[in-house]
Amino acid sequence: MAQTLPRLFLIRHGSTDWAETHRFTGRTDLPLNVQGEENARRLAGRLAGIAFSRVFSSPLQRARRTCELAGFAAVAQVDPDLAEWNYGQLEGKFSDEIHRQLPDWDLFRDGAPGGESPGEVAARADRFINKVRQIDGDVAGFSSAHISRVIVSRWIGLGPEAAAKFLCSTASVSVLSYEHSLDRPAIELWNDDGEILRPGK
Repeated sequence: MAQTLPRLFLIRHGSTDWAETHRFTGRTDLPLNVQGEENARRLAGRLAGIAFSRVFSSPLQRARRTCELAGFAAVAQVDPDLAEWNYGQLEGKFSDEIHRQLPDWDLFRDGAPGGESPGEVAARADRFINKVRQIDGDVAGFSSAHISRVIVSRWIGLGPEAAAKFLCSTASVSVLSYEHSLDRPAIELWNDDGEILRPGK
């Protein structure tokens, strides 16, 4: 009988007012908006039938509330490594505003002035991945976009700059797993924001 390989489900929080207007939301602890709460409730149905061995959440309320509305608050553990990127001087700024001022700037290459560097965020991603890989069975992590994008890059052995290639929508579900064996990490599903998910193959 074939071995069932464990999976990491990365779930981005539901919509916030800043997310909808493309403002950099790092450590500002914004709540979900009405649309975000609705998206988070839908996650309960999308994740139904998947038995998670462990559930982790960012300490920020947008992720914790998403986790709660998805039905996992009672079993979730807060993990500070899942907190969104500390954007420093860029916090609260609009994406187009930043790129007008710094046209060649790339978060995943250059980091955030007064905030975290790509290497620092990658170190957090690596700590979380190492923790997940010690757990038997499927794991869920509720978090934010940019840290999730770094996690997927590190999962498949790429540097944090590769995270620029992975878009991540609000209330999306991504699944990181393996191809055939634990020494071949792979992406099973990325940025699914509506498809019905089913238990593992």
